[in-house]
Amino acid sequence: MVIQWFPGHMAKATREVKEKLKLVDIVFELVDARCPLSSHNMYLDEVVKDKKKIIIFNKIDLCDRAETAKWKSYFENKGYTVVYTDAKNSNNLNKVIDKAKEELAEKIARQVAKGIKPRAIRSMVIGVPNVGKSTFINKLIKKNVANTANKPGVTKKQQWLKLNKDIELLDTPGILMPKFDNQEIGKKLSLIGSIKDDITPLDDVSLYLIELLKYNYLENLNNLYKINVTSEDENVFIMEKVAEKRFKKIGGDYDYDSTIKLLIQDFRTQKFGLITLDNYSDLLENEEHDEN
Repeated sequence: MVIQWFPGHMAKATREVKEKLKLVDIVFELVDARCPLSSHNMYLDEVVKDKKKIIIFNKIDLCDRAETAKWKSYFENKGYTVVYTDAKNSNNLNKVIDKAKEELAEKIARQVAKGIKPRAIRSMVIGVPNVGKSTFINKLIKKNVANTANKPGVTKKQQWLKLNKDIELLDTPGILMPKFDNQEIGKKLSLIGSIKDDITPLDDVSLYLIELLKYNYLENLNNLYKINVTSEDENVFIMEKVAEKRFKKIGGDYDYDSTIKLLIQDFRTQKFGLITLDNYSDLLENEEHDEN
């Protein structure tokens, strides 16, 4: 089953982003720090390319900081300004505003030199579903003005919100790419909750999670389930070992349905510890392969 989700409200929201761009000075794109490349919407990136932009690595408290730091350097080397945030706990949010003012300082100075009183900075907040856009806005404004829930598709419409006399924010619905470059992106976005579970092949996603864990976080996997597997073991074999430890057999068979749900839930509740799904060395290998 191919993972793809681009419902009508996302297509509409994309059109509205294009229409509202002329009203904004800078774009804040939130990505999930556990998969900053996979949750970076390159389609929207192209749409907003003519605007100043800050990429916000949100949920930094959940990621493998050493691995995610490589992705911060990756984006900075491409010319982006990157800020780490933990919106849920209000960490580092003011740095985003400070960076926005820095990015627009020259424009504001030119206006002042011409005798024009600068208006409030207008920022558009974009990102794929469930990366914490609404929480980010609510914590900045210190009010519950944007709808939040740990599931995709909660924010359905765009709305202007005033932070203070200097900053206004345009909240937008979560927007996915119309088509994923590869299914690994879809699986990672499923794991972080950007795609609804009821339209996702959770068996494939859980096996993919096992693959990522066995190569990059094997000790975490073994310690959590009290198993002893290696990176050489097949993903299905590892799932069987988890099922054997956690669930009784049903009619002689392992309860794979419950095991699939357990694996995904344990990732989403940080039972594996601090994990980054996007592995930077994989990107280097792919780039090297493409060159050859």
